Amino acid sequence: MKNLFYDCIWIAILIFSSCSNDSFLEFANDPNKPTSAPASLILNRALFDIYENPTGSYARWNQYYLCNYNYYGNNEYSWTTNAFDFYTLKNVVKMIEENKKTGAPDLNGYNAMAKFLKAYFSYRMTMRFGDIPMSQALLGSENTAPSYDSQKQVFSQILQYLDDANNDMTSLINSGKRNVEGDIYYGGDLVKWQKAVNSFKIRVLIQLSKRVSESDLRIKERFAEILANPGKFPIFNSNADNLSFTYIANINNYPLNPGNEGFDKRRYNMAATYLNTLVAMQDPRTFVVADPAEALIAAGKKPTDFDAYLGASNGESLDDMTFKMNKGGYSAINQKRYYGTYGGPEPGVIVGYVEMAENIAEGITMGWSAGDANEWYTKGIKASFSFYGINDNATINNYLNQDIIKLKSSAESKLNQIITQKYLGMFLNSGLEGYYNWRRTGIPAFLAGVGTGNSGVIPFRWQYPTAERSANASNYTATLSSQYGGKDDINLKMWLIK
Repeated sequence: MKNLFYDCIWIAILIFSSCSNDSFLEFANDPNKPTSAPASLILNRALFDIYENPTGSYARWNQYYLCNYNYYGNNEYSWTTNAFDFYTLKNVVKMIEENKKTGAPDLNGYNAMAKFLKAYFSYRMTMRFGDIPMSQALLGSENTAPSYDSQKQVFSQILQYLDDANNDMTSLINSGKRNVEGDIYYGGDLVKWQKAVNSFKIRVLIQLSKRVSESDLRIKERFAEILANPGKFPIFNSNADNLSFTYIANINNYPLNPGNEGFDKRRYNMAATYLNTLVAMQDPRTFVVADPAEALIAAGKKPTDFDAYLGASNGESLDDMTFKMNKGGYSAINQKRYYGTYGGPEPGVIVGYVEMAENIAEGITMGWSAGDANEWYTKGIKASFSFYGINDNATINNYLNQDIIKLKSSAESKLNQIITQKYLGMFLNSGLEGYYNWRRTGIPAFLAGVGTGNSGVIPFRWQYPTAERSANASNYTATLSSQYGGKDDINLKMWLIK
């Protein structure tokens, strides 16, 4: 009996030892947990991550509209840390790998899109923090503590990515390979994406305006090349070309919709920085974006009177703002327009023609290229009016013919007018570009006080992600020392805006 037991043991050992490693792996792999994904699916998610909610905190930090109800939030700039975008960029690297497994050549639509995505997310990160890990990032176990690249190096690489993406797209389009699957914005059309790449590049160049003396970045030259050679560097021609996020009712609802209108009616009101500027210019966009202040209507004003509209200062205390709004003292956002449907009144513009036109007007005014600044300035205004359904020629011409709107003779005054129109045209879109343009130029004048927190000072940056302090401590300490005197201080200026 004892021998029979041992014989059974040996038989069992022989049976299992004869099994191949593949047999064990077959049982180890969970068929419900995929280990790979098609490049198109990864691209789809990465492109979704470009989108940024245009309402909420962004609207308040851009000083477009405000929250007056403490339970919902406040208008403070008491920033702490923000996040890196390396999770998405890891997926972009994975997209390249998965596409390569299919036998695709090096020149393909996914690689071209990857270059744009690397540029876009690197721009978003460096605009938040300053220096960021870049050249040593995304190496996995090869380097778990990447050093930081200087902001100048980051922008140099961003511009290179955009040039490479443009060149790749040109080659692909010329060879008839103009489509890529998984695109939620342009249906995979690389012709449209190429315009977005170069229009975004104009944004990047304009944000470098304080560093135009850095000759190796070729800021002015790159800007001039785009305008001088539209065949090589196609850009947006109208609002129809915008890189925009489309809202679909009951699938991805517009952030303001009938479901939350009842809660928000008196808890949000328009900001003075934005609305009062429209009013001062007798701007017909006033009537599209805002409702008149109820107290002013009760006092005899008409909804068609510009002075029936009033925004509050971001610097006002929350208690005072709440009290005045409850008395009808301030304008709310246009309830019918913005809360009328679940699909929203407009797409979420990420990179748009209005901004691009005013960026071109700004670059020409700064002497970066030949061209007619007034032409681009006017194109931007007309495109913004069209975005809001204002297409009556008489209305548009009356607005443009006002002395306050006509471009002045001095470059300083022109820039003020151009950047102001850019700010007005980016209402509830374009991420934090309204704030970033203020940070770079001081235009328009942002309002501050007790309501903005941070001792009444508008900050210039966010602190680095908390994990950097422990997981990448030496490099984190080194970059703070080289940029900010060793302090992760939100009120200190990064290289870009010094």
